[in-house]
Amino acid sequence: MSKSILVVDDTRSMRKMVATVLQGAGYRVEEAADGAEALEKAKTRVFDLVVTDHNMPRMDGVTLVRSLRELTAYDEVALIVLSTETGAELKSMGRAAGATGWMAKPFDPTRMLDIVRQFVA
Repeated sequence: MSKSILVVDDTRSMRKMVATVLQGAGYRVEEAADGAEALEKAKTRVFDLVVTDHNMPRMDGVTLVRSLRELTAYDEVALIVLSTETGAELKSMGRAAGATGWMAKPFDPTRMLDIVRQFVA
């Protein structure tokens, strides 16, 4: 069975771009338009990996990461933030919230797949 990945981004075109790259590599992908929607989906099933934007309405990526880490089922799940913001302070906040890693937008599809494979082997 292929691994499942939740892609979270308020920009539909970015969500579709990430989803297309991941689906092309054989992953099952579900999408959410913001952190609040993602959290609701994560409460109904456990994904093997979550890739989330940071700047989103209703719930940002760091808050989503923190909220997912409060769910026992997500203790060991890799949570990757994919954002245009790459400042050290924000990355530090992400790590403190429980983010596994941080990737910059625009992303390189090959690099993204290399990183994803590390976490969902």
